[in-house]
Amino acid sequence: MLVTLEELKEYLRIDTNDENVLLQTLLETATKLCTDITRKESTEAYEDLGSEAKTAVFYAAAYLYEHREEANHRELVLTLRALLSNVREEGF
Repeated sequence: MLVTLEELKEYLRIDTNDENVLLQTLLETATKLCTDITRKESTEAYEDLGSEAKTAVFYAAAYLYEHREEANHRELVLTLRALLSNVREEGF
């Protein structure tokens, strides 16, 4: 996995293990969302993108965590598309 649970917890400044299950789920969702946006066929292909990919996953997971109850998914996708526009595949 491109971003580990521990890296995400550090990014979000979370010191406890109380929300590990939630954070792991959000991390998996964020990774899948970013993979879909870049039109990569696998997570491994997405991981080869490096720091841009990692930044996008951090952003997506943090957004989903901080806006659990009122997330604007359209806004999230538009932001991720902008972040990942230079590595997005032309087509599937």
